Amino acid sequence: MTDPAKVRRHAERVRELVASVVRSQIKDPRLGMITITDARITADLRDATVFYTVLGDAAAQAGTAAALESAKGMLRSTVGKALGLRHSPTLTFVLDDVQDQVKHIDDLLAAARTADAEVQRLAASAQYAGEAQPYRLDEDTDEDTDDTEDDTPPAGGDRR
Repeated sequence: MTDPAKVRRHAERVRELVASVVRSQIKDPRLGMITITDARITADLRDATVFYTVLGDAAAQAGTAAALESAKGMLRSTVGKALGLRHSPTLTFVLDDVQDQVKHIDDLLAAARTADAEVQRLAASAQYAGEAQPYRLDEDTDEDTDDTEDDTPPAGGDRR
């Protein structure tokens, strides 16, 4: 079993290496404004997944994905040499859609705020459907207690 701290260190190193190589050595014109956000590596150190974001539209994202796919061999050899492992990990590139998720969550929060404001507005002008106090209060209880007998046993009586 591999040490989780070692796996984490290797994943961080893979992220740094890929970012450095993409910035300095890949000269593909399809490569857009890319940021390497994260890298995860399996416990056996054989497969690495590299997450990236691209500034631009779908065409820029597709071009960047194609450029990374074509440079995968060079990136894998660079990572393998730098890590000094027996087997170079295979690299898989995944578009990190954090920005889309953030926008979706912001839209949901905005919809919830408007719905809450509408509920507050309706609650401010709301009235009771019936009376304000729907329960009957027993104010006549003093008159009823005079007619009842006292059923308590005498204080010094038999307890048989």
